[in-house]
Amino acid sequence: MKRFSRDQMAARVARDIPEGAYVNLGIGLPTMVANHLPRDREIFLHSENGLLGMGPAPAAGQEDADLINAGKQPVTLLTGGAYFHHADSFAMMRGGHLDFCVLGAFQVSRTGDLANWHTGAKDAIPAVGGAMDLAIGAKSVFVMMDHQTKSGASKIVERCTYPLTGVACVNRIYTDLAVIDVTPEGLRVVEIVEELSFEELERITGVPLVRASSPAMAH
Repeated sequence: MKRFSRDQMAARVARDIPEGAYVNLGIGLPTMVANHLPRDREIFLHSENGLLGMGPAPAAGQEDADLINAGKQPVTLLTGGAYFHHADSFAMMRGGHLDFCVLGAFQVSRTGDLANWHTGAKDAIPAVGGAMDLAIGAKSVFVMMDHQTKSGASKIVERCTYPLTGVACVNRIYTDLAVIDVTPEGLRVVEIVEELSFEELERITGVPLVRASSPAMAH
């Protein structure tokens, strides 16, 4: 089965972020979005450890050990970028000043509940970080994740079985198989990876899906 690559997923998310947006990219997969933002758009990337105006990852050998994102990855700072206190950063998140956040997830329910900080496994290290603040504080919440677990179970579920990060907070889901909107009418399929039918996607997902007027078949 064809699947979107990590870079294709990141580029697809980046395409949906408009000019002038203030955006937080969560730890893990979402950080890749920074490398795919359109060069003709001015987009302000926020990191919860106190950065605004974050740029893409530095070239090999150009890393600055003092310039990292919340996931401790080396980043760059664009002209006009700023550093500030952690408390100010969380005030931005909680105060509704971010237009978008892009988060990873363990599970997303059909009503947009998000579980992304703990699986309950004995060896797991629970770490909610700023995800709870972002899920509630950002104006729009995008989730970027694999469609299935390593064992083949769908990560889009009827009801989350892991501890919740936020309730009914997710607006759009980007997976390696599809782009899906969370709507009052249900999970609406916007785009499907090439050669995968709507019916097969619904079978893999395991919860009812709604057809967009004409779901795009991605290439």
